[in-house]
Amino acid sequence: MIKWILIVGALLMIALPCRPQSFDAFIAHLNSLPENQRAAVVDSFMIVAASSGFPYITADTARFIYRGQASTVQVAGDFNGWNPASAFLQKIVGTDFFYFSKKFEMNARLDYKYVLNGSSWILDPLNPSTVSGGYGPNSELAMPEYIQPWEIENYPGTIMGTVVTDQIFSSYVSKTFQLKIYLPAGYDPLQPVRYPVVYFQDGYEYISLGFTDKVLDNLIDSAICCPLISVFVCPNNRNEEYAGSLREEYQTFFASELVPYIDGKYLTLNHANARAVIGDSYGGNISALISYHYPELFGKCGLHSAAFQPNGYEAYKLITQGEVKPIQWASVWGTYESLWQNMHDFRDYLLSHDNVITWLELPEGHSWGLWRSTIDVILPFFFPLAFMDSSGHLLPSGSGPVYTGNVFPVHLCRRWPSVK
Repeated sequence: MIKWILIVGALLMIALPCRPQSFDAFIAHLNSLPENQRAAVVDSFMIVAASSGFPYITADTARFIYRGQASTVQVAGDFNGWNPASAFLQKIVGTDFFYFSKKFEMNARLDYKYVLNGSSWILDPLNPSTVSGGYGPNSELAMPEYIQPWEIENYPGTIMGTVVTDQIFSSYVSKTFQLKIYLPAGYDPLQPVRYPVVYFQDGYEYISLGFTDKVLDNLIDSAICCPLISVFVCPNNRNEEYAGSLREEYQTFFASELVPYIDGKYLTLNHANARAVIGDSYGGNISALISYHYPELFGKCGLHSAAFQPNGYEAYKLITQGEVKPIQWASVWGTYESLWQNMHDFRDYLLSHDNVITWLELPEGHSWGLWRSTIDVILPFFFPLAFMDSSGHLLPSGSGPVYTGNVFPVHLCRRWPSVK
């Protein structure tokens, strides 16, 4: 009878998820019990907590919870630079229950993993939410005010574009580059309509991890951005082409071989203001270099967490110490990234030197979870629906609407699923 009274008491304490102190009271109560009574109370807690999901969140505090046989459990993720040394889960003696509490912004979204016994890195067994990255999946912590990206999903009735495969040999890089080309719904090579074109670095990952083909379908179908062609370029030697010894040859390949090839084969608008290049991390680095060196070709540059540190911050210094070029910039980064200060400084410089830029800083890490959910920030900024006239031609101004500063309603698109 006493044991059941204790269980009921624990349930009452944890049934109020809006009260952050309820979890602390539960832990205090648990530690006050004889060790042989604690496991049953933990079982009851887990039943109730499962209804709200794991990590168990109360107000602005996430409780990372693990149950199992382990000598130590740590959590590593975006919030601690993937260094588990500072985040040991505390074990309740007499149970297999481990926990670690940390406060986050209410709209934070972060990747993490558990580390068992100092060496075994695993997904959170209690959390089915994952985000895939270049090194495989991670568990996802999404705080209560984070809005999941609707635009990466499939919806019945959405008019979809077509993805075709292509390739091009570069005499400058001495490699054949594999391409995927997104052609918007209604694309017809026999019609005179021409389209803006976006080039993506890490192109195959922008499809497999960023779901950009789905994003394009949804944004175009929902009249959030104008129809456009997208070129997804797969690197051969990513680090060398984006940041190392082949970066100059790769830029020349883009300007002298790839753009003429795409313009000659597909119905593109041959105008710098109708052409964008977008990349993530090192892909942002090479995108910035390409646009700055060839503004007559690329009038728009999108940066997903641009990693500018290679070669002594070559790209950053080139842009901030050189002349202002006619480029529209869109930059997105997370406050849990080591590069966030550099992105702050880059943004501040562009804003103070009459550049056209939109930017978005979110409490997230260096992750495809951030990049896939903010494609809907960059594309509508560069190519809003009004960018083209009803005949599919570039507007007389050559630019379409221009937004400056952080004034574009960056999450407007997230409120559109109701129209689906």
